[in-house]
Amino acid sequence: MATQPRRKRRKSAAQGAQSSPPDQHTTGFALGNFRLPLILIAVLLLLSFTSRVQQSDVLVWSFVAATVVLAFWLGYLLLLSSRRQEIHDFTVVLRPQHYVQALVQISLYIYWGYYWRPVYEHAWLIIAQLLFAYTFDILLAWSRRRDYTLGFGPFPIILSINLFLWFRDDWFYMQFLMIAVGFMGKEYVRWQREGRNVHIFNPSAFALGLFSLVLILTGTTSLTWGQEIASTLTLAPNIYTFLFLIGLVVMYFFSITLVAGMAAITLFAFSALYNASAGVPYFLDSDIPAAVFLGLHLLITDPSTSPRTPLGKTIFGVLYGLGVFGLYTLLEILGAPTFYDKLLCVPLLNLSVIAIDRTVRSIKSASLLNVWRADWMGGRANLAHMSVWIVVFAVMTLLGRTDGKHTGDSLPFWEQACTDGLPNGCERLVQLKSTYCNDNAAWACNELGVHYRQGLIVERDVGQAQVYLSQSCELKFKAACANLLDNSLVLTDDPHELDLRLLLREGGLNLMSASLDELHVRACEHDWQFACDSNGNNL
Repeated sequence: MATQPRRKRRKSAAQGAQSSPPDQHTTGFALGNFRLPLILIAVLLLLSFTSRVQQSDVLVWSFVAATVVLAFWLGYLLLLSSRRQEIHDFTVVLRPQHYVQALVQISLYIYWGYYWRPVYEHAWLIIAQLLFAYTFDILLAWSRRRDYTLGFGPFPIILSINLFLWFRDDWFYMQFLMIAVGFMGKEYVRWQREGRNVHIFNPSAFALGLFSLVLILTGTTSLTWGQEIASTLTLAPNIYTFLFLIGLVVMYFFSITLVAGMAAITLFAFSALYNASAGVPYFLDSDIPAAVFLGLHLLITDPSTSPRTPLGKTIFGVLYGLGVFGLYTLLEILGAPTFYDKLLCVPLLNLSVIAIDRTVRSIKSASLLNVWRADWMGGRANLAHMSVWIVVFAVMTLLGRTDGKHTGDSLPFWEQACTDGLPNGCERLVQLKSTYCNDNAAWACNELGVHYRQGLIVERDVGQAQVYLSQSCELKFKAACANLLDNSLVLTDDPHELDLRLLLREGGLNLMSASLDELHVRACEHDWQFACDSNGNNL
């Protein structure tokens, strides 16, 4: 959390006369603490010569532009401080909420990146963002004429932003702009809370929410890796269990169990209610998308921008769950990418914190206020809350609601849901086939070509049908080639071996080395009848 702004010390004439000769004093004062941001800027510039950055001319110029802006800002402050005879200092403060959360985030990057290599390739760019963030934050504090609190503060902000949104190389200068917006929001958008002047928004959530809104309104999500980030988390095996375990670390140190736990329980409960009433999952292939599960552990849990009372934390967590649940449908209706659901509601929740605190203080019922008693487990109530959350997650895991096969992973399920006219059944079926076709599953491309030729579950589009059938034929799917030769045909066929390796991944597993027998076992488990005999056993 930022310290209170305070006026800088101004040297008197007497102090200047006693300190050293004018020429020596001027030389020493000209640099002083300015050496640190100068070094950071120089290292940022040097990173532009790495092979990773040199892959794109726009990326190189993004680095150069960032260093030029920071260098001019530094030079201006150096000149200004020399004229005013001001000293810009550092205050070193190492806060656990910064370095503990950073270590947790780094562990996630290591685990996730092992299974999706672009994460490791992005590492140099994350380092560059950290250098930019530190320099920008230092210069911003000095521009406000206060000492800079030097610690690990920028780490969780930058690591959190990159867990949800990266701009592609040709637009990477927007990443630096997003970071600048986050730190400026932390510095300038503030209010009085419990007698203290504090920032309103979680800096990373503020930047992510604002840029998400702009990307949606302009239809420019393709400029980012946002969709890929949200979908590739599940490439790491047992990702829910991993997020749960690292989440326990954050919960233990910072007592945010009620926020994350209640958000998860709310989402689990509403997903189950929807599934029971509609007959299909609310989210496409999970009860809680992995990226949302990540968000409720490492995005909404900033202690500085969330309620502090047990009941307030409970309300905050429930509101996040409801917000994500509602935004998913709203974004789907608007035709916008649904992965933004976890990002858009956090700034709104940050704005609600004071209202939540006032509501809690207005409650006179002791029994309601003490739903989560502070004296549990000898005054260590957070351990009691964690125990409840561990039990809840264990039950959800045993019920198959976290890692493992999910109903929505089965394409035959969605084909039946579409045939039965269940809510969103046909839309989800086309969405899934489009995803697999983009991965070069020939079967899925032929299916889409047939759908667009028939015009039964999608609007008839002969041109689009030809595109999909051509792609499938190029991938050596015979039915598609026959369909191309005769416009009256709508032939389909069972998935081929390579198709199965793509269709049975459950969002994450690499099946390229699996034997054909193993593929048939999985296909039968996913309700592909061609892989099962008449008794339902695998062929």
